[in-house]
Amino acid sequence: MEKCFLQGVVEAGCDEAGRGCLVGSVYAAAVILPQDYENPDFNDSKQLTEKQRYRLREVIEHDAVSWAIGIVTADEIDKINILRASILAMHRALDALTVRPQHIIVDGNRFFPYRQSIDGKEAAVPYHTVVKGDAKYLSIAAASILAKTYRDDYMLSLAEQYPQYDWSSNKGYPTRKHREAIKKYGITPFHRRSYNLLGDTQLTLNFTD
Repeated sequence: MEKCFLQGVVEAGCDEAGRGCLVGSVYAAAVILPQDYENPDFNDSKQLTEKQRYRLREVIEHDAVSWAIGIVTADEIDKINILRASILAMHRALDALTVRPQHIIVDGNRFFPYRQSIDGKEAAVPYHTVVKGDAKYLSIAAASILAKTYRDDYMLSLAEQYPQYDWSSNKGYPTRKHREAIKKYGITPFHRRSYNLLGDTQLTLNFTD
């Protein structure tokens, strides 16, 4: 896995978690690692076990120069769409970094310019998008792990309030059990109403509160 995209600059890696979920906020993380940092255990969070992800989260939080989480709620997702919401979550994570990045690398192929104040002047930070970047660059892999684990924590807390939807297992993704629960019990305040919540039977869903 590559240490960085550009040498000699402060580079932040970004990734998100929860785009495909039917419920809850989308989470993103931004991570700046030390120059020449190495860790052979880093990988795309989806390729790691839950135990590995949480162990590596502690390592990342200890070793990173700076890291932060950005969150966009289900209500916001419904208003601006999931693509914009995912990028907004990344921007919010970048806003929260304690060290200002000079370059940004993002998992995927879509991003909107991120602007920050430098010496009193606002300027766009150069960036590159990288398809499957969470398997290619350490800082994106680290961001993937943080975004995934913090969103999982959030979904586990929601699952305590709404155990019938099986969020402790599906984390809000469109499993058969999740959709059957929506059909039986209706939606919660955390469901994304702009999504196809019931799949092929979407037209039978009652959105009234």
